[in-house]
Amino acid sequence: MEAAVFILSLVDCCALIFLSVYFIITLSDLECDYINARACCSKLNKWVIPEMVGQCLSTMLMLVSMHWFIFLLNLPVAVWNIYRYAKVPMGNMGVFDPTEIHNRGQLKSHMKEAMIKLGYHLLCFFIYLYSMILALIND
Repeated sequence: MEAAVFILSLVDCCALIFLSVYFIITLSDLECDYINARACCSKLNKWVIPEMVGQCLSTMLMLVSMHWFIFLLNLPVAVWNIYRYAKVPMGNMGVFDPTEIHNRGQLKSHMKEAMIKLGYHLLCFFIYLYSMILALIND
């Protein structure tokens, strides 16, 4: 059972790593003017909810399986994703809004956030991998 939890978390983490890389590439394309702001924001907003669901899934898996350290490691990112989605102003297209993405350095802050999430998900990937191997050896 424990190995299955970590295998599922590992697959989920791989998907979140892919999404982080996708966010970085798309934001870089916007920064270099390869795509316009509207196309970039519509592409990224499509993946905000799946990212939030994936992060919450990992957090809930760790809560249910009583891996408290990993649960507490996942909780701040899950809460941040929910907070960021809940605080979208009325009238905006989503978390990424084409009218505001170039204002007040939002592009740089979105890029920084995507880089931090990539590093976080890579750290979690190796923690899940180690925990999965440990669970498989102990079974």
